[in-house]
Amino acid sequence: MKGVELCARFSIATNRLNYCGPAGADDLLARTILGEGDEKAAAKALAGFEALEPYLTALAAKHGLEPFDHDVVEAYWLGNELLESFTREDFQGILDVLHRRGLPRGIVARLGAALPERPLPHHAFHVAFVGVGAVTGKVATTLENMEMCRPSWGRVAEIAEGKIVVEKPSLALDGGRLRLGPEARAAYDYDPRFLEGLGKGDWVALHWGWPAMRLEPAQLARLREYTMRSLEAASEALAPLGIL
Repeated sequence: MKGVELCARFSIATNRLNYCGPAGADDLLARTILGEGDEKAAAKALAGFEALEPYLTALAAKHGLEPFDHDVVEAYWLGNELLESFTREDFQGILDVLHRRGLPRGIVARLGAALPERPLPHHAFHVAFVGVGAVTGKVATTLENMEMCRPSWGRVAEIAEGKIVVEKPSLALDGGRLRLGPEARAAYDYDPRFLEGLGKGDWVALHWGWPAMRLEPAQLARLREYTMRSLEAASEALAPLGIL
């Protein structure tokens, strides 16, 4: 899977909800996922997603790659070794660019002062540390929205026409720290064109209620690992400030 397609799979839901990116880009992203779109046009549209581009650009620059290189996109949405070398100074650079994209200066200053020793340029860390909707102001930073926005995973338990039911853990707040709670069943709308051959027992990644992709075992393991590390790092940094 090319990086542009992978990025489109996770980004299409927020564009459909008018939360992020150029208005009406979801049709182009859908066609790109289905192998029918203009890849360059899709990349240009994705670069307009306010809280996405700064991370991809920073990851790419750190490792001498292009922003829509598959490994760069995978690092941000699922997690891989490209996340490991980021420093506080590197992440401060991301915060500065996010400020130019809409993140209020006061939040940039507060977060910059609270950066953990090992910040992760992963979407789960952005959700937990920077905050859902903090850049665009279009979404309230609530625990429910954080759960919807983090790249989550679930095991398919049932498939019906237009719906899938998955078993998944959800975000919880416990003593001022973020963690994952017990697994429970949740239903989501499902378009089989985007996940051909999906069956019971398969694992899927979800973003804002959209089953974005089927997860291979190694991808699932990395997503779990980097999500837990993101929640731990964000909690360690924000709990003393009374933000969580």
